[in-house]
Amino acid sequence: MNMNVNSGASGNGDDEDEDEAADMEEYEESGLLETDEATLDTSKMVDLSKSKTGEAGSDDILQTRTYDLYITYDKYYQTPRLWLFGYDEDRQPLTVDQMYEDISQDHVKKTVTIENHPHLPPPAMCSVHPCR
Repeated sequence: MNMNVNSGASGNGDDEDEDEAADMEEYEESGLLETDEATLDTSKMVDLSKSKTGEAGSDDILQTRTYDLYITYDKYYQTPRLWLFGYDEDRQPLTVDQMYEDISQDHVKKTVTIENHPHLPPPAMCSVHPCR
């Protein structure tokens, strides 16, 4: 997809600068989106992972911890404030110690502490202090 940033005022005679931007709905309806090489094809990824690991099974999927992120505005510091709440591989809430394992030890209990979210019920969450 060609996107022109030039305003066309340079006087170089390019008719291309005067073209209208492509209509995204028209592009989707044309079917080009499905054939575009830039589109992620997960079936190729699965085939590739099968060839690397040999046998395909449920052990091929890497289970990881996940986090919900919340952003609030801290009136005192007048900056955004980040809140994190973690889940283990089975989507069970992480303990405080488990969440601290995922944070740089230089920041644990200094820049990142466990606090109650100002607008959500407990359990407490990791809070990144806006002052640091």
